[in-house]
Amino acid sequence: MSLYKRKDSTCWWVRFTHKGKRVQESTGTNDRQKAQEYEAKLVNSLWEQERLGIKPKRQWNDAVVRYVDETQHKASQVSDLYHLRWLDKYLNGVELQVINRDFLEKILKAKQAEGVANSTVNRVLEVVRGLLRKACNEWEWIDRVPAVRMLPEPKKRVRWITRNEADRLVEALPSHLADIVRFSLETGLRRSNVTGLQWSQVDLVRRMAWIHPDQAKARKAIPVPLSTVAVLTLRKQIGKHQTHVFTYKGNTITQVNTKTWRKVLKEVGIESFRWHDLRHTWASWHIQEGTPQHILQELGGWSSPEMVQKYAHLSSAHLMEWVDRKIAVVQNVAEVVRL
Repeated sequence: MSLYKRKDSTCWWVRFTHKGKRVQESTGTNDRQKAQEYEAKLVNSLWEQERLGIKPKRQWNDAVVRYVDETQHKASQVSDLYHLRWLDKYLNGVELQVINRDFLEKILKAKQAEGVANSTVNRVLEVVRGLLRKACNEWEWIDRVPAVRMLPEPKKRVRWITRNEADRLVEALPSHLADIVRFSLETGLRRSNVTGLQWSQVDLVRRMAWIHPDQAKARKAIPVPLSTVAVLTLRKQIGKHQTHVFTYKGNTITQVNTKTWRKVLKEVGIESFRWHDLRHTWASWHIQEGTPQHILQELGGWSSPEMVQKYAHLSSAHLMEWVDRKIAVVQNVAEVVRL
């Protein structure tokens, strides 16, 4: 075993071989005595791991690096990174074993103190919980995951518009936005999937389009059967651009939540309506017209039935037979009484 200094560092480094493997790392100090203490603790830690089965002490920072590397496929990684940056001031350098329920409660209170909604607090805590679960279940860095308290979130009603409102909206919009809205209402695709749709993803003969796995939120391919209205809308775009379907003056479209969009909504009297509510509207229409939930789940590319369940209350067709049965029973009783 030996301590040494590298040319690019003022700190002491430790280097030795353990069980045939080379161990080499910085002690984090330029004090030789403290470096020797660090070296002794490191050797003792390796002995405890080998003989006593004690897990090595890992820091939050180590877990973040591995978590980010292993979750690159997640569509929500951008927001995960945002939350991880915020968490850094509370968890930087903290050992994973130290993060308990009380520690997490302090983080919860700190986020609440910023005056944000409960849902925002929960999104931060979900990142912490997801990372700790990986550290426990997959990496075996810790023995257990502390309970993470989530705050109650109000259940928002599904915002959708009627077909009459949709017709008024489409009629009032500029043609390039009207076509995108019309296609969205026919397919239920998310904004990025519509604005990014390319001709290579469309087969007008078979009346099909498809969203590739890396373009889908659930990272699963989505087949998109095209209605007659959707096909006619696509045919209007032929010749406007070589690769992309929906364009404006020869340029691809990335932003749709524009001043024009908001102005037209106000003009036609549609309030509290976001672009994503077009997808809610498409799903609501399907449910009201009797589309089975498992079919709607596949059409919409949702990963679980729970995602579709929020639209279930919009259809009561499956309850009608029970209402009619009750009416029939009452009529039968009345008939018996008359006899």
